[in-house]
Amino acid sequence: MPRVLMLYTGGTIGMQPSPQGYIPCAGLAERLAAHLALGDPYRLPAFDVIEMQPLIDSAELMPEAWSRLVAALETHWQAYDAFVVLHGTDTMAYSAAALSFMLGALNKPVIFTGSQIPLGEPRSDALNNVVSALQLAAHPATPCEVTLAFHDRLLRGNRARKVRAQGLDAFDSPNFPWLAKLGIGISFPQPSALLSGLPNFAPIEVNHEAVAVLPLHPGMSLRRAKALLEDKTLKGLVLYSYGVGNPLSFEGELLNALKTANERGVALLNVTQCAQGEVVQGAYATGAALNQAGVIAGSDITLEAAIAKLTVLIGQGLVGSTLGQALRAPMRGECSR
Repeated sequence: MPRVLMLYTGGTIGMQPSPQGYIPCAGLAERLAAHLALGDPYRLPAFDVIEMQPLIDSAELMPEAWSRLVAALETHWQAYDAFVVLHGTDTMAYSAAALSFMLGALNKPVIFTGSQIPLGEPRSDALNNVVSALQLAAHPATPCEVTLAFHDRLLRGNRARKVRAQGLDAFDSPNFPWLAKLGIGISFPQPSALLSGLPNFAPIEVNHEAVAVLPLHPGMSLRRAKALLEDKTLKGLVLYSYGVGNPLSFEGELLNALKTANERGVALLNVTQCAQGEVVQGAYATGAALNQAGVIAGSDITLEAAIAKLTVLIGQGLVGSTLGQALRAPMRGECSR
């Protein structure tokens, strides 16, 4: 039976009530063991739990935590057959995407999970998600990539999104099939086509000024948009656009600002606001003008994966045309083309 290491980073799954509301709490390993102690009816693999320090409410997570997770995986990679990361749901999709890009090809599964309700609380989904993640970690058909297990489904990590704030089926991958379904048995309708290999454990240099998002909306301020694009610390920008990638034109002023920023070396990645579908620059005249401005069509990449990809690539030192080339092609199956 495979050996599994569980890394507890914080988040709802291990929180406990306080006068201020739910807060991260140590001692999850003991509480989890107590819930699984009744003769192990789940036939789970042997697993150990390491609590990362400090524990993080995932809403407070910063990219430095990604490098700490990667370092923990490197330390224990040879001693275990699979890894489960317990993480808060608010930023789980960002972290799963980021680790997929940082680690690259894998020869072992890394499975993120968490819960909407803390372990031990009424109607908690924590135990089901943990049991599912452990069963998947031990299954020979589970793909060797970064994935996200939640509510009886296994999703590609860099395709996952949190789509519900209250529902227990909080995560989905609107533009990519589930990798596995858990019911009476476990089925794998979408086998992974990603190449396996030895992971890259190098940390990234995080620059909190380097990446930004420009969400488009009716009535948006051109002045504020231009101020963001003119910021000399900006290295990469996600243009969060309408439909198949359409922007406002502001009589060409926004396009000119985008082109100027790109000529200065800012990477521009166009991502649709739609939950399903992809960016097709050229379907409309306004979108076609983005090609001339140096904006890269993000295909069907999620906003979370786009932000994580830019942060990781810039953190790895990529700039200019090298950065643009890396953004144009899928790295770990995060987009269709």
